[in-house]
Formats: sequence, C-alpha cells, structure tokens
Amino acid sequence: MSRAPLTYAQAGVDIDAGNALVKAIGPLAKATARPGTESALGGFGALFDLRAAGFSDPILVSTTDGVGTKLKLALDMGRFDTIGIDLVAMCVNDLLAQGAEPLFFLDYFATGKLDVPRGTAIIAGIAAGCSQAGAALIGGETAEMPGLYAGEDFDLAGFAVGAAERGTLLPRTDIVAGDVVLGLASAGVHSNGYSLVRAILKRGGHRLDAPAPFDPALSLGEALLRPTRIYVRALRDPLRAGRVKALAHITGGGLTENLPRVLPEGIGARLDLGALAPDAAADPEGAAAARVFPWLAAEGGLARDELLRTFNCGVGLALVCAPEAAEDLIAGFAQGGLSARRLGRLEPAAGNERVRYEGSLPW
Repeated sequence: MSRAPLTYAQAGVDIDAGNALVKAIGPLAKATARPGTESALGGFGALFDLRAAGFSDPILVSTTDGVGTKLKLALDMGRFDTIGIDLVAMCVNDLLAQGAEPLFFLDYFATGKLDVPRGTAIIAGIAAGCSQAGAALIGGETAEMPGLYAGEDFDLAGFAVGAAERGTLLPRTDIVAGDVVLGLASAGVHSNGYSLVRAILKRGGHRLDAPAPFDPALSLGEALLRPTRIYVRALRDPLRAGRVKALAHITGGGLTENLPRVLPEGIGARLDLGALAPDAAADPEGAAAARVFPWLAAEGGLARDELLRTFNCGVGLALVCAPEAAEDLIAGFAQGGLSARRLGRLEPAAGNERVRYEGSLPW
C-alpha cells in the first residue's frame, strides 16, 4: 500500500514561519548594535571585537537565566511585549553583580507551534531590554517542537556576556565590618516567586483583568507583569569611579540568601526591615510597584521569613559601599529617578546567620 509523502509542515514544523520571524526581527536586532559588534543575524555564529568595545585587558563574564513561571502569566494575559525585558534583565543584572559591563546577548525561544506575531513581540521585548542594557542582540535560536510543548506554551532562555578590566571585578577584597548596605528599588516582583504568586491568585479567585487592589490604575495582570528593572545605566558611573565594593542581584532567595553570596567569610549584615519601602519622592514607580508585597503577604498569609526568602520585597539590587560614599550614591541615584535607601551595615557574622533583620516590615 502506497502512502502519501509527509512534509515537515505536516509534522508540525513550519520552516516558512521561522524564516518570517527571522526577517521580522532583523531590524530589531540591528538597532541594538554597539561598538564591538561584528556580525548580523543569520550566520552560524556571532562575532564580537573586545578591542573595538574599548577594553585593553578584559576578563569575560557570562551568565544564563530564564523568566520562570512568569511566562504562564504572560500567556494568561495574552501579552508578550515585556517578557523579553525580564529575560535580558535577569542575565545582565547578574553581570553587574560581578562588576562587568554587558556586551552582547543571545536568546533561546522554544515553542510547540510558532506564532510569528507573538514571537516578534517577544523578541521586540528582548531587543528593548538589550537597548536598556547597552548590549547587542547578536544571535539566538528559535525552536519549534510540537509534542514537547502543549498548546501555546513556550519557554525562553537568555545568555549574556560582559567584560571588566582585569582587577576591577566585584566583589572587592576590601569589604569590612562597618561598610554600608544600600537597597536599590525594584519594580515589583521582577521575575522570581511567580509559582507562589500564581498559587495566591488561584486560591483567591483573582481575575487578571480586574483592577489591581494595590494599584487601581492598572489591571492585576498588568501590575504583575511589570518588567524587571535593568540597572546597568544607573550603575555605570559608580562602578567606573570605584565607589561600589559589592553588588547582589536580589532574585530567588531574597536578601536572606543573595546578599551573603557577595560577602567574605566571617562578615554578615544587619538590615532594617523598615527601610525596604522605596522613597516615593525619588522613585514614584518603584514605590507604587512595592505595594504588591503587602498584598501578597496578606492574600497568601505569608510568614515574614517566607516573604523575605521568596521575593525581593522592594529591593532589586543590594549595594555595599564605604560609609563615606553612601549619601553621594543615594543622591546620584535619585537624580536618575531611582530610589536607594540605607538598608543597614556589615558586621561580624553570628555563626551561620549571615543576615540579621531588625525592626518591622514597612506595611
């Protein structure tokens, strides 16, 4: 018995759709070009010239990350224009924590069935994030895998490479007890803890299209999809001036687990919980976004320590500096519209307890 010939499209993979997506995103990637970019999309590899980027004796730093189950929220909302910013932010903020300048970015986009308009919106968000970070979008991979991803499900992964001149990487070796910890305001939940967020939404029967109880100007879904802040431009001058001793990107694990990662053995931090709330005068967006945390705590009945270990609680980056540098740094960030607060100070660690909290949460 003869059988009709099969095609790749009949198996669920549309090469023409993939080509259409590459054509659509070409101008988006080109707009992110920066000194050092040596190639366009479409080759088997991408080139980058470190000397043209201004480095003389660089150390390369690489990171990879994803967005987690925030992707499910984007699917439920049918909104895909900001999730790419989250992807870039999660990677380049990690580069910053090493003291590195982001240079270029690559993405991996996998789905069961390629939707070109949706894919274009996602890559447009990635390009927007790269522009914010000063990184070139120099390549990526789009994989259409029917049978592995159900329905409209998709996944994203990002890969970023940065560089720092030899001897300038963070954390520095001169971190001591008495140094100050500053908290740079987040834009809400960022991209960690969304499995708990979604469980809270499900248990409470909350509709994503209803006004956000903590920010009625936005729908609940819009408020929860606020993209992760990218801190590259805000940190560029302080890093070049050598005023930053350490940076911790506050992701999963919160301040409790991320700050100790950049502190030397025997040094811990004492932090004031009341300082977590962003300064509304300096940073209205950050202050408005932070109102999500008391709402989540109340709706989920979250214990204090669970809240602090799951969410950033209003602090996207923690910065360690010498005491005499703190006020100038705070003022400089405020000029750029970013709230930075004194969270506390470093002190000798008490056994295995690397972060000690005092005071009460600001809500």
